[in-house]
Amino acid sequence: MTLYTSMPLELVLDGFHNEPEPLHEVWAAGVKMQVVPLAPGVGRIVRLLECNLHDYLRPELAPGSVISFTAT
Repeated sequence: MTLYTSMPLELVLDGFHNEPEPLHEVWAAGVKMQVVPLAPGVGRIVRLLECNLHDYLRPELAPGSVISFTAT
């Protein structure tokens, strides 16, 4: 792979060797999703796993949104 960039290599590869964040699969708003836990019962959406196609258009379910959920 060739990467052409004007950015320094240190910035491009920053965080490359860090451990990935722990992901949890939860059900919230009738949708199964992967979240990064922020606090008990609160997480940031990473991606939707099981949902209707219309759920992808809901702004409150966009990746990066913070959502509350119950532990299952």
